[in-house]
Amino acid sequence: MTGCRWLALAALIALLLAAPLVVSGYLVFQLSMILVLSIALLGLNLVTGYSGQTSLGHGAFYAIGAYTMAIAMEGWSVPYPLALLLAGLVAGVVGWLIGLPALRLHGHQLALATFAVGVTLPQLLKSKSLSGFTGGSQGLVVIAPSAPWGLALTPEQWVYYLCVGSALLLFALAALLVKGKIGRALVALRDHPIAATTMGVPLARYKTSVFALSAAYTGVAGALGALTVQFIAPDSFSMLLSISLLVGVVVGGLATLSGAVWGAVFIQLVPNVAESLSKSAPWLVYGVLLVAVIVFMPSGIAGTLGRLRLRASEPDSSLSPNPLTTTGDKP
Repeated sequence: MTGCRWLALAALIALLLAAPLVVSGYLVFQLSMILVLSIALLGLNLVTGYSGQTSLGHGAFYAIGAYTMAIAMEGWSVPYPLALLLAGLVAGVVGWLIGLPALRLHGHQLALATFAVGVTLPQLLKSKSLSGFTGGSQGLVVIAPSAPWGLALTPEQWVYYLCVGSALLLFALAALLVKGKIGRALVALRDHPIAATTMGVPLARYKTSVFALSAAYTGVAGALGALTVQFIAPDSFSMLLSISLLVGVVVGGLATLSGAVWGAVFIQLVPNVAESLSKSAPWLVYGVLLVAVIVFMPSGIAGTLGRLRLRASEPDSSLSPNPLTTTGDKP
C-alpha cells in the first residue's frame, strides 16, 4: 500500500472515530448499519466474488448471528463480547454444514439450495417449538450495552464504536486472506477449477472453508445489527434481506474489499433516497437507480473508481514521443 493510501486510510479512521461525537443520533444509527452491512457484504463477497459461488441464503446466516447474540445476552446473561464471538462461531458452523452438501452443486443449483435455506429459516424462527428461545413472531428485544470504563458515551455511540472496531479487524483479516496463498487459490478455483485441481489445489477444503468463513462474517454482522436496532423478529430476515445483500455485492463490486463498503452505502441509503423522491412508488425509483448503476458501472462502484484512478495515474500518451518518428529510429 502506497503512502497516499495509508494517509487516506488514517484519515478515514479518524473520521469514523469522530463521527458519533459531532453528528445526530439518527446519523450514528445510519453509520452503524452501514458498517454492519459492509461486514455482511464482505462475507458474501468472499463466496460470490472470490470463490465464484452464488448464495441467496446469507440473510439466514445474518439471522442466526442476530438470534445467537440476543439469546446469549438476554437469555443466558453472556457478556456481549463473548456473545459476539459465539454468534460468528454458530453461523460459521452452520455455514460449514451447509457447505458440505453444497460442494456437489454449482451455479444456479447452489443458488437455489441456499435460497431454500433463506426461505425456511424465518418460518423455523416462528415455530412454537422454538418460541421459548426465539420469541416466536413477537421477536426479542436486545438491550444495547453501556460503555465500559466510565466513558461518557451513550449505548448507541458505544455500539457504533464496537461496529467500527469489528469492521476494521474483519477487513484487515480479509485483506490478508485474499492477498495471500488462500486468495490466489480461491481465484484459481473460480476461474479455472479443472486446472487448479490438477495443480493440487484442494477444491473441497477451500470451498467449504470459505463458505464457513463467509457465514461467520455474516453472523457477526447480524449480531452487531441486533445491538444496533435493539430488536429482532423473524420478518426482519425475509428473502428480501438475502437479495439485498447480493445486490450490494454486485453494485459495490465483486472481488473487491472496498466494494463491500460501497454496496453497504447503496443498500442502506438508496431506499431512503428513493422514498424521499417518490412516496407513492419508492421501489420504482430504487429500480431505476439500480439499473443506472449496473448500466454505467458494470464492474461495480469500486471497479469503476479503480479504473478511473488507474487512468488518471497514467501519463498522457499524446504527450509522449512517437518511437517511429524519433530521430534515429526507422519505421
